[in-house]
Amino acid sequence: SLGAEVIEEIERQSEALARELKVIGLMNAQFAVKASVREDGTENNEIYLIEVNPRASRTVPFVAKTIGQPIAKYAARIMAGEKLADLPPINRELDYVAVKEAVFPWGRFPGIDIVLGPEMKSTGEVMGADQDLGMAYAKAQISAFNPLPKEGNVFFSVNDRDKDRAVTIARDLVNLGFKIHATGGTFKRLEAEGIEVNRLYKLAEQKRPNVIDMMKNGDIDFIVNTPSGHEAREDEIKIRSSAVQHKISHCTNLSAAEASVKAIRSLQDSEFTVTPLQEHHNLI
Repeated sequence: SLGAEVIEEIERQSEALARELKVIGLMNAQFAVKASVREDGTENNEIYLIEVNPRASRTVPFVAKTIGQPIAKYAARIMAGEKLADLPPINRELDYVAVKEAVFPWGRFPGIDIVLGPEMKSTGEVMGADQDLGMAYAKAQISAFNPLPKEGNVFFSVNDRDKDRAVTIARDLVNLGFKIHATGGTFKRLEAEGIEVNRLYKLAEQKRPNVIDMMKNGDIDFIVNTPSGHEAREDEIKIRSSAVQHKISHCTNLSAAEASVKAIRSLQDSEFTVTPLQEHHNLI
């Protein structure tokens, strides 16, 4: 999703870092791109360096499998004295998309809040690959034990700052055939935007039906729930932990929700196929 200019600048910065740090072998660099629009309407992509370490990371096997080349082996040979110029060239021009997804052990900790902070909590990573981005994301979610539904009921509850983006996501899900359920402010906003939505009571209102009831009865197939802040309310935590308990597909941020919409659309429109990596490339 990054433009060619952004990728080129990241490559330039990465090479400058490697040369200045005199890294021989593998280097792990993490960047963040803040996208905004200037007053004249042009895009402004600010690139921030989060960290850089002279080491391998869990991204290495993902990249190796994606591009079909043993970059860890190449790095070891370079560290042993060979030159990068003498090794096979690395080709990143792919005709398919690869999506990396983290796997979390939430099911082993009942009642825990699944919203992520800066701490690393994942216990592994999976990869989904396909010519289509949506299908690649769908495959990654299946591998991460969070398979997306192709139909059914969606529970929507988002914080105030997310409501503008949430409107488009909710409308897309309705167009895909889903029925939307929401509480409080989210319900009012979606209804005001002309989106067909069913109101549910908040847990604190102690009235029925609420989303926990529907989840227990198997009547919720997908959940979009973004936290209200660092100190999430008790009912939010109950909803998210119940989603894990009942194995209901869920998102806790709108970027994941938007990707899920693309994935669901691909699942509805295309045949789900599985292809061995060896058919894409031969790993050395």
